[in-house]
Amino acid sequence: MTREEWLMFGISQLRDEFRANGAPVPRKIRASCSWPSKGALAQKKRVIGEAWSSENSGDGTFEVFISPVLKKPVEVLGTLVHELVHCAIGIDQKHNSRFRALAVRMGLEGKMTAAVAGDELAKRLRVIAKDAGKYPHAELVHSNAPKKQGTRMLKLQCNECGYTVRTTQKWVDVGLPTCPCDATLYLAEEEN
Repeated sequence: MTREEWLMFGISQLRDEFRANGAPVPRKIRASCSWPSKGALAQKKRVIGEAWSSENSGDGTFEVFISPVLKKPVEVLGTLVHELVHCAIGIDQKHNSRFRALAVRMGLEGKMTAAVAGDELAKRLRVIAKDAGKYPHAELVHSNAPKKQGTRMLKLQCNECGYTVRTTQKWVDVGLPTCPCDATLYLAEEEN
């Protein structure tokens, strides 16, 4: 079984539950393991799933992408449920109240932009994962991702009153400025 077949099996197993919750999954839908279009390698708020409307597809099919950084079957299926909620209510609904209502009925919890499977949904997903067999994928680690450039601004601080300001190296080279309390500002150590 390929990753795509595994994901499609998951969709087939979830269809009845979506229908029972009043929002059937579209008939024409594809799912694959692929990088989302934005935020796939973000350090914060990493995007791990993405759904595209049938209006964007040449053959009118909804497309769901599950990030290759995911490897645990229940996490993959939980992300799949999140994306299927988007497909079931309409991609244009984003994470609004309709999304929230269906997501909660399906068993997703947490902040809706990053909703994950709650305990009850996770139990159901473990059964689906067991029936599907091993997820045919190994986590893709992107350790060579370009590092986000830090600020070029240098932090200056006052020893007397704690006043802080940022400036560029160009102005530090000209000379350190004076604090409003008349003390000379010094170059502070940045915390990482």
